Amino acid sequence: MDTQPTENEERRERILDAAESLITHYGYDKTTVSDIAREAGVSKGAIYLHFDSKDALFEALLMRETIAYSLRWGELIEADPQGGTFAGIYKSILYALQGSDFMMAIFKQDTRVIGSYIRKPDNALTRGRTSLRGAFVEAMQAVGAVRQDANPVLVAHIMDMLSFALVSMDEVKPTDEIPPFEDTIEAIGDMMGRAFEPEGGADSDAGKAVIRQMLKPIVEQMKNQTDETEEQ
Repeated sequence: MDTQPTENEERRERILDAAESLITHYGYDKTTVSDIAREAGVSKGAIYLHFDSKDALFEALLMRETIAYSLRWGELIEADPQGGTFAGIYKSILYALQGSDFMMAIFKQDTRVIGSYIRKPDNALTRGRTSLRGAFVEAMQAVGAVRQDANPVLVAHIMDMLSFALVSMDEVKPTDEIPPFEDTIEAIGDMMGRAFEPEGGADSDAGKAVIRQMLKPIVEQMKNQTDETEEQ
């Protein structure tokens, strides 16, 4: 079976690569379709063969990078013997942000990058927005990886709060006063483990099973949406 990407697929990826680079650097509002075409080495018309509009292009980029991010933190969890503990999972979620300035910007809702797109009706960043973290905490409780007396809503809120603070601290504090990213993640993971894991530790394998169960349908759904977009 031929698994080599077609010319159209290669061109589409080149366009998305160009969009990621330009939008991350200049922002959504200052990046035009013509800019992306020039960066990708294609005509403006070629872009419209793949995407109906600049919004559609941005949404395809968001979908691609979200899938990549989800797979990245899933792989980190699997590779770590303690990756299925509550602390291990949370650390992997944060570590997976490294190396992707675009996802870092999405994670903290950076208006310089996202620009006016966030204000568009039914945009992909707010469409059906629900926090999966509450459900994740409940699932971890069910396998004994999180204390039974922990409030899932509060734990999920603390996760969100710490995550946002981690990626946004450079906006309120001089960078030379901020400890290394990795050291901070390790400290946060240790704190979360001490606060919410049951005495005696948690079953990492059981936690990994939870992540596999939650991650697979999410990734498959996003891939299906990408396929549907390509067929349009």
